[in-house]
Amino acid sequence: MSNTFSVLTNVNVHDYFHAQLAASVAHQQVAADPQTLNYLADMLTQFADPEQLFARTQEGLDIKPLALQYADVVHAEGDSQRKLALKRLGDIALFISGMFAGNLARKLVDVDYYIAMGSTAYRDLDEAWSGNFIPKLPSSPYAELGSKFPTFVDVLAEVSEKSHLGSKRDVLRDYEIWLRTGSARTLNKMHQYGLQPCRASASFARH
Repeated sequence: MSNTFSVLTNVNVHDYFHAQLAASVAHQQVAADPQTLNYLADMLTQFADPEQLFARTQEGLDIKPLALQYADVVHAEGDSQRKLALKRLGDIALFISGMFAGNLARKLVDVDYYIAMGSTAYRDLDEAWSGNFIPKLPSSPYAELGSKFPTFVDVLAEVSEKSHLGSKRDVLRDYEIWLRTGSARTLNKMHQYGLQPCRASASFARH
């Protein structure tokens, strides 16, 4: 899918997800640093584009298994590549365990595996981010994500539920189908979600 994966509405994708995250942490009474919420909104916005979430394989687009992503960390060439690999591992683990936890029940590994891998990746990334500098760099979101990973899984799960993103026929997949086919049925389903899609720009809106 092209980078034009988008919905033209009154609120852009990042602001939409940021508002949903803020509502979720308030509802769950989670103390979260503003930069952490902004980081999560950035992550959700990035992964709203399937090209950013999936990797190309011989079988088509698929999510690279966490074990192979961890191998990318181990075999990374240089510090910058290792940091990128750790960030990717943490982000994918958090996104999948939070937004699609229900689907993991049908997989060989369950959500606790994703939590263990993701929290470790973020903690290692925080150490790599700040450990080699004196004085220390300003705090990054990685420390909070690593130490409170299960909490943020719950935060994303609520966002998923309220946004219809984790359902079997989630809104992002429906939008992709509508973009490709112009299906009236799929468009009607998106209207039922409270969304009014257009083919230009990149945003969501609710009535």
